[in-house]
Amino acid sequence: MAATVAYSEISGWNVEELNNELAASKLKLTKLKFNHAITPLENTNVLKETKKHIARIQTELRKRQLSKQA
Repeated sequence: MAATVAYSEISGWNVEELNNELAASKLKLTKLKFNHAITPLENTNVLKETKKHIARIQTELRKRQLSKQA
């Protein structure tokens, strides 16, 4: 799971892969937040990148949901 996955690559994944990646990314973000609270991370941009990765996945899932309805 890489936080630097391009949106064009995400759009090629199926819904199951998107949901699995979303769950894994949310778990990663939670762990990073706890680790950062205990001992500050050297690179705090990882938090920001992970949040953006989650947003990209959620955007793609929502786009597919709306295209099904139309």
